[in-house]
Amino acid sequence: MDQIVPQAVSLSGREIYRKIHENVASVMKGQSAAIRKLLAAFVSGGHVLLEDYPGTGKTTMAKALALSIDARFKRIQFTPDLLPSDILGISVFNQHDQSFHFHQGPIFSNIVLADEINRASPRTQSALLEAMAESQVSIDGNLMKLEDLFFVIATQNPVESRGTYPLPEAQMDRFALQFSLGYIAPEEEVGVLSDQMQHHPIDAIEPCVSLQEIAGLRQQVKQVRISLEIKRYLVDIVNATRTAPGVQLGASPRASLTLMKISQALALFDGNEFVGPENIQEIAVPVIAHRIVMEPQARFSGKTAEGIVAEILRSVPVPA
Repeated sequence: MDQIVPQAVSLSGREIYRKIHENVASVMKGQSAAIRKLLAAFVSGGHVLLEDYPGTGKTTMAKALALSIDARFKRIQFTPDLLPSDILGISVFNQHDQSFHFHQGPIFSNIVLADEINRASPRTQSALLEAMAESQVSIDGNLMKLEDLFFVIATQNPVESRGTYPLPEAQMDRFALQFSLGYIAPEEEVGVLSDQMQHHPIDAIEPCVSLQEIAGLRQQVKQVRISLEIKRYLVDIVNATRTAPGVQLGASPRASLTLMKISQALALFDGNEFVGPENIQEIAVPVIAHRIVMEPQARFSGKTAEGIVAEILRSVPVPA
């Protein structure tokens, strides 16, 4: 594991964010809002679940982020026959010294793309749980730390259910955000065609910030102030999911922690020294909705977790 020492950054957090955002946006046309969410999770230490249709750019976005910060990037294609050892690594017996040597799996990287994560069995999916929650893995009775800068981007296809295994609630709760990229506007799609006539624009991406600067940026996020009133506001929003009609299981306290951290990142991106209610409102749905389990009757009647959170945001009083 490479230890990354935070670098005293000469640029502000807002300037570093803009550099990365512009670099990724040069490849991901029309996805400014999605890039902002992705970077907010990244710099606050969370992980992201992208649920969207094939061909919308999920893999390209992950690669563009990794290239923008010169990070180690690995992609894992999840399939029904994938084993936990294919993710974590395996010990191989060496005939020369008559001992076992551990060969690291793709989890030992900075940015890991878990493509179509719901196609693997629950046993294999669980290999990511400890890694995502504690940045460590247990292999052959040994505890191994992962990279200081460790970020998982998982994807799943919402329209295919055959041969898939829905992610359990415990694993869904490990993702800081769940959101979709969606289809871009026709004029932007025309621009994508023009950009890729000769070569893919991702081939021209160069690193714009260092891993040390990212480590320093993560420290800056932690310094963004959040008042007791705003903390109570976000807790009231999360708590309301636990008693909302049609909800079988509300959001956990981990949702409150995540909502606070990502709101701090958004405030830093905007050049603010403190979190405002607008930061909470901007990110509440992608932070909370995927953690909610709806009652079957509510689902059949057309209610959604996203709609529940949106209604809560309208009903919970905003601090003055």
